[in-house]
Amino acid sequence: MATTGRDYYEILGVSRSATEADIKRAFRRLARELHPDVSAEPDAEERFREAVAAYEVLSKSETRGLYDRFGHAGLQSGGFRPTAFDFGSLADIFSAFFGEDAFGVAGGPRRGRGSDIAAEVEIELEEAATGIKRELPVQVARACEECGGSGAEPGTTAVTCPDCRGSGRIERVSRTSLGDFVSSQSCPRCGGAGRIVEHPCARCEGAGRVLDERALEVEIPAGIHDGQRIRLSGEGHAGPVGGQSGDLYVLVRIRPHERLVREGDDLFSTVDLTMTQAALGAKVQVATLDGEVELEFEPGTQPGELRVLRGRGMPVLQGFGRGDQRVLVNVAVPHQLTDEQRNLLGEFERLATEKTYRSDEGFFEKLKSAFR
Repeated sequence: MATTGRDYYEILGVSRSATEADIKRAFRRLARELHPDVSAEPDAEERFREAVAAYEVLSKSETRGLYDRFGHAGLQSGGFRPTAFDFGSLADIFSAFFGEDAFGVAGGPRRGRGSDIAAEVEIELEEAATGIKRELPVQVARACEECGGSGAEPGTTAVTCPDCRGSGRIERVSRTSLGDFVSSQSCPRCGGAGRIVEHPCARCEGAGRVLDERALEVEIPAGIHDGQRIRLSGEGHAGPVGGQSGDLYVLVRIRPHERLVREGDDLFSTVDLTMTQAALGAKVQVATLDGEVELEFEPGTQPGELRVLRGRGMPVLQGFGRGDQRVLVNVAVPHQLTDEQRNLLGEFERLATEKTYRSDEGFFEKLKSAFR
């Protein structure tokens, strides 16, 4: 391999204080980008050779120390020469440098984890406030009861795969100028299980799993927010050949409420007063999560005024206390008047003085304060 004058740390894109793990991650990233198996860039091969040379130096404490002190000249005077490199597959590269395949999976029979399941449940705002238990029907792969998940017909057993001798992996050794390259891949005969079922179970047809519909009880905690997920560990599909089960993720949706709007742990609502109720004062029923509450409004109540009901909001999820409910006053102005009503309002306007109306805080200031 030709030597390069570029800084090895720059080639890998790491700092001079990078750890061994940082250097390994950087080389993995570059190898996936630049290897001729996956890159069509015209300079990919040369850049890949540079990355290999940089990793060869920086991954060993002796050569890295020499390079840090004296640079490329120190490596050459110390007798170091980058080794000639023959391109293999990308999996071969990772096997040679890291002793594992391209995904970092060590050898051994594979007992894969089962897949996760996604489900969705829709609840009312009141149910989100109190918490609720719901049953969800799900289709889930579970271990076959007939064969106990082994996939073999009862009374028989699976045999060790003769190709991989039970390891689930096939290794191939190839000699290059860099040394012996050991590539490892899943055994094609047993599919990485390390065993072969000669007499498959009639119930599951050798899969070791059967699809079953079951009802799972999900406990939805008080205070949950719309769009949050609940994880039920181990309630997903069973893994193959006795592998670990996946998880169930339940997406919680909260239906919009007719009269309440949620913002965090607080609730917002409005109350409609007629013009005369606002002027003369009134008692009005207001909807809350706990039912109707009677609020008394003083004479001269202004549109946009805010009434805060402490502790009438949503419970704090996995915490203590509740938020507040903020009630915004809306004053309804009549739009259809009889002649008599119009005359009375005209007389009222004629008798009004500067003291009749209050002009302290404007409507928009009150509106903004409702959302603080």
